[in-house]
Amino acid sequence: MSEGTVAAPANSQSAGSEATQRILIIDDEAAIRESLETLLSLEGYAVETAENGEQGLERIAEQPFDLVLLDLALPGRNGIEILATIRQRHESLPVIMITAYGTVSNVVDAIRGGAQNFIQKPWDNEKLLADIRAAIARYRTEEENIQLKRALRQRYNFPNIVGKSEAMLRIFDLVAQVAPTRSTVLIQGESGTGKELIAKALHANSPRRDRPFVPVNTGAMPTDLLESTLFGHVKGAFTSAIAAKKGLFEIANGGTLFLDEIATMGMDTQAKILRVLQDRRFMHLGGVQEIQVDVRIIAATNVDLRQAVREGKFREDLYYRLNVIAIELPPLRSRREDIPALAMHFLKRYAEENGLPVRSISPDAMRALADYEWPGNVRELENVIERGVVLSSGTTIGADLLPGHLTGASYSTSLLEHSPNASLFDIMEDIERRIIVDKLERCNGNQTEAAEQFRIPLSTLNQKIKRLNIEIRKRARE
Repeated sequence: MSEGTVAAPANSQSAGSEATQRILIIDDEAAIRESLETLLSLEGYAVETAENGEQGLERIAEQPFDLVLLDLALPGRNGIEILATIRQRHESLPVIMITAYGTVSNVVDAIRGGAQNFIQKPWDNEKLLADIRAAIARYRTEEENIQLKRALRQRYNFPNIVGKSEAMLRIFDLVAQVAPTRSTVLIQGESGTGKELIAKALHANSPRRDRPFVPVNTGAMPTDLLESTLFGHVKGAFTSAIAAKKGLFEIANGGTLFLDEIATMGMDTQAKILRVLQDRRFMHLGGVQEIQVDVRIIAATNVDLRQAVREGKFREDLYYRLNVIAIELPPLRSRREDIPALAMHFLKRYAEENGLPVRSISPDAMRALADYEWPGNVRELENVIERGVVLSSGTTIGADLLPGHLTGASYSTSLLEHSPNASLFDIMEDIERRIIVDKLERCNGNQTEAAEQFRIPLSTLNQKIKRLNIEIRKRARE
């Protein structure tokens, strides 16, 4: 549909549903202003107009808007200059540029200046409306995110935790209540739900905030090394102990020690941890002198410790010592209302880190994110958004930039579409590569975990990774 036709589209929404969404049109041509105002009013938007940039800036100063449609060729200060002023005063307000002169240079200048999109006259009404809806949805999500973070900062110090679901708000309240105490906390939840972030929030909101927060992944090292790491050792305690070394309990003295994956600890190490919890004393490996410490312990696990106790794999007395305060983190699939805010949070982070102009997620992509089960939870969502930001060549992450297992796309679709004459060997190799890449992304680059899930030897997976020239991308855990 061209700009001259202003019939309401079939998917027009009622005025009541869009009444609070306000759009400002800045264009020096009266016919353009009237045409756009009619189109948007039929869609239910509240519309204001301005015939030049200065008048438009006055309108923005007088009342809030959800989006600005800005003409490039304005009398006096042009659209790019007005855009710069809008950005200085309202950093996140979405602006869509409209012009009859859609040169590459103009597009680049507009996008660099912070425009959400660039529409050329004569425009297609359906596309313009779709772009407006997407821009306002992104803006509303960002503003909601900002307000939520501001409210959380006012109540608590939770700088990197995003969530508005009832389950997460209950956890925020519990963290705020428990943080000032010295009680031991056990955080339980599936992998990738953010257990370490909660542990950091507990520490940051406690009287120990100015003392060390020391995390240790107890499942990442053998028993002897773990005990040496935790308790330290004296010179000559074992063959390679050429000098005395402090352990993490000493380093964390006065602060917080975070024991992640605590269910993987051996029974002997569990007994030593229990003694520290009971007596706040321990000895270096090979030592005879007791050392007293004041350390708050926060433990985390992704397994059912009660079941581990029943199976004789975890000490019952240690379980009760750790489980003074229990925090159960819900999986992402049970708090889907948090997905849009989390996705935009990660998009902003990785766009800034990589210096990329990605600002939004398309409605189709957001629906795919909301519908997916997220077995890897928040960490998997973060990896998917980082991937989308890095691969995007524009300002939006579309559904085509999401991994195939999120959208239901066939693994062989891409190769068959782009290389219809590809051999069976090439197609099968492409399928294998995509499956392995997807699995590695879900496992955050952990090849051992991926091999276990594939039920193949680690050496076999390594050979396939080398043969298929797959790059391992592993993001450091927070």
